[in-house]
Amino acid sequence: MTEIVRVGAAPGSPLAREARVRMRDGIRLATDVYLPTTEVTGDGGGASAEGMSAAAADVPGDTILIRLPYDKSGQYTFIPLIAEYFMTRGYRVVAQDVRGKFRSEGETLLFVNEARDGYDTIEWITQQPWSNGRVAMWGDSYYGYTQWAAVSTQHPALKAIAPRVTGTTLGEPVHRNAGDITRGVEMGITYLYPLSYFHSQDAFFWELDPQRRPFSEQAEDAMAAIGSRSISYDQWFPRPVHLRRFPDGHPFDARPVPTLQTIGYWDNCAPQSWADVAEIEARPAWALNHFLRLEPMDHESFYLNDSVEQRVEERPEEQIRSELPRMLDAALDFFEVFVRDNGSASDIPRVSWALSGTDEVRTSASWPPAGTRELELHATIDGGLASGSAEGTDAEQIVSWTHDPADSVPSSARNAFAFLLDKPDEAPLGERDDVLTFTGQPVEQPIDLVGPVRARAQISSDGPVMDLFVRLLDVSEDGSALRIARGQRQLVDASVATNIELDLGHLGYRLAAGHRLGVQVASTDSPEFLPQPGTGEDPWSATTLRTNRQSIAIGGPDGLAITVTTLDSAFDPSDGDTP
Repeated sequence: MTEIVRVGAAPGSPLAREARVRMRDGIRLATDVYLPTTEVTGDGGGASAEGMSAAAADVPGDTILIRLPYDKSGQYTFIPLIAEYFMTRGYRVVAQDVRGKFRSEGETLLFVNEARDGYDTIEWITQQPWSNGRVAMWGDSYYGYTQWAAVSTQHPALKAIAPRVTGTTLGEPVHRNAGDITRGVEMGITYLYPLSYFHSQDAFFWELDPQRRPFSEQAEDAMAAIGSRSISYDQWFPRPVHLRRFPDGHPFDARPVPTLQTIGYWDNCAPQSWADVAEIEARPAWALNHFLRLEPMDHESFYLNDSVEQRVEERPEEQIRSELPRMLDAALDFFEVFVRDNGSASDIPRVSWALSGTDEVRTSASWPPAGTRELELHATIDGGLASGSAEGTDAEQIVSWTHDPADSVPSSARNAFAFLLDKPDEAPLGERDDVLTFTGQPVEQPIDLVGPVRARAQISSDGPVMDLFVRLLDVSEDGSALRIARGQRQLVDASVATNIELDLGHLGYRLAAGHRLGVQVASTDSPEFLPQPGTGEDPWSATTLRTNRQSIAIGGPDGLAITVTTLDSAFDPSDGDTP
């Protein structure tokens, strides 16, 4: 068993006063209250963040609520610095450890208590002398999820939310519905998260040994070493119990709340975000209140164009302060309109999107923006990419490779949540025998890829279950490759050749002149995703490993094809013919 590192609550911020907020069942949640010492106007100038004064406590104002499981005063999320920044715009800030975490009381249980605890906390805020009854919420990941949970309860004081890199189904295990032909591939973090951040009040960190099976035995060893079980883990394994996250109804069935949703192109949780976007677009009232922001970042807020100096695991305070504007200013502008009624909805772009590979940020009335078109690229048997209809491709051939669960295709980034911290070169993966690589010709002029990316293919295996991973790459002139999109899907009965489709996410990316599009195909990406053992057993509890022969069609109407969306109507990456 590897070493287990235990992390407890950090010392409280001198800028805040801690309160104990009582929930409807009597549980008290540890809550930091930050109040600016002076009032400011809506232009955001002049507030002091030196602490709370008696005078400030008597002046009602707008409040930003942050509910998180990562320690409200800890270094990981630097909430005190964020609160200080919000205070410079005159906001009161309330940061709260969710139930069962760090200084808060109660049972440590993922997701299911956030709706009503959010409502009760907002209700408490409205009763304080420093509150004017208007509340906004902000936060990333789990503390983006807590915003959706609060929305589901329809508290009238919640005026706007700004969730980042999150989704209403965040962290949910793959649903294994009877009759499914395909389903999602289980992320490695699914069973580790409730054993680390959501084991109990403190956090526990340890490394899974990828060579030791079953993985579930390592989980049992970790809980034995810690001295207690994780109820969050036990609700999911060995027989998942999907407890209701939203006891008062789904957020999208609730009264729409103005929402600024931020998605990172390189966020490994972006599929959950895009699933919410699709659901919102199908509901006119919600769509009217929904604003989208697309940024060239990963889950941990590392950006594609960050300098080498910025891409460090432990960001110093000076660096964090310098990066707060890009993290917070859009939300503050949004709150100015929808919380403070300074301006109108038309002042906020419906969609604001970065064109990765440039310094450009563009706006549009919809996503994808007007003027885009889809282009289908077909893999060829000689390792190329050809555009046009499937009828013009080579005759279908079946290409095979060996899946060895004891030698899985490795995930390229050390931390799947911080992909751009390493910004790894994917080209070496293509040299493996169990990775298929297809590459187009260099483009002569820059090409803007803007919108969704999809893949389709006919696949099969001599094993019972097959996972398919497809990466879209920007291959530079020196041969290095940056992953710009990817998707994965599991074929439940792989003994029968089946056509499946993969969602590779969305792009806002400029392919530079001289660069090429590349595609990699594999059947593992470990440890980010749990590798199939080859026997059909659950990957988490499997004890026996078996190699499988995987197959995919190349050429013909059922051959591997990638659909990209481009702003350039004349783009043809197969021959470099650009305008």
